[in-house]
Amino acid sequence: MLQGASNAALASPAPPSIDAVIDRIVEISTLPQIAVKVMEIARDPNAGAADLKRVVEADPALSGRVLRSINSAAYGLRAKITNLHHAISYLGFSEIRNLAMTASVAKVFKTGEAIGHYRRDMLWRHMVSVGLCARLIATRCKLANFEDCFLAGLLHDIGIILEDQHVHQPFCRVIQSLDGSTPLCEVERNTLGFDHTTLGSRIAEKWHFPPVVRAAIRFHHMSQQYRGEDAGPIRCVEVANLICTLKGTPSVGRKLVKAPVHAFQVLNLSKEDIVVLASDLDREVSLNEGLFEL
Repeated sequence: MLQGASNAALASPAPPSIDAVIDRIVEISTLPQIAVKVMEIARDPNAGAADLKRVVEADPALSGRVLRSINSAAYGLRAKITNLHHAISYLGFSEIRNLAMTASVAKVFKTGEAIGHYRRDMLWRHMVSVGLCARLIATRCKLANFEDCFLAGLLHDIGIILEDQHVHQPFCRVIQSLDGSTPLCEVERNTLGFDHTTLGSRIAEKWHFPPVVRAAIRFHHMSQQYRGEDAGPIRCVEVANLICTLKGTPSVGRKLVKAPVHAFQVLNLSKEDIVVLASDLDREVSLNEGLFEL
């Protein structure tokens, strides 16, 4: 065999283009209709609790998750709620939407082997933790749309799991190339030709995610570059991403996130505030352990 042919045989095949990956994902992988319906009703100003109940009760797993959630320690109710309509009325549309998305997206993370430091179940734990932490930050900063911050944080790294699923071999090379100093996005771009923020945001648009979620997916590593009305939630997600990473729950098993100084400044968060938020997150995670279920 010629040396050139030998080298060609050993070379890794080039990863597909981002457009090809998006086409493949859209063709074979869609959000469960229950999640789509819940998001549509949550956006409809004329919809009521009864409309949402009809959708939720069609999915026994989601109905059970809603009832488990409202009766968990996170809400501290004295009397147990067993009626789905009462639960929806109490929790509100935004919270039900968040639970529906959590239940739907969690299914993607149930299978998959570890790759070096990376594990799918730990990526899921990172995403839920960032959602909880982003909501804490938004509440502390008195942002009106704090529930949107949970959803934006929950879905911010969805591009990583899509890479894992749909360009798995090149994604393995990304994980194996991480050296602890080079940012994940840079390694992805060098290996794949795109990164998880670009892939995730384009798929989020195909799946009709809310604009704030699409923006958080795209800009959660660079909120200072975002220009639009959702800057506050994006900054909350970026700061939450750092806090969760430093607390030992990074996305891909390595602490590669840099401190978002600009987000700290605009949100008026001091080092003391970050320490308090990190401590508060422990309690929030403990109260919401049900959200981490796969």
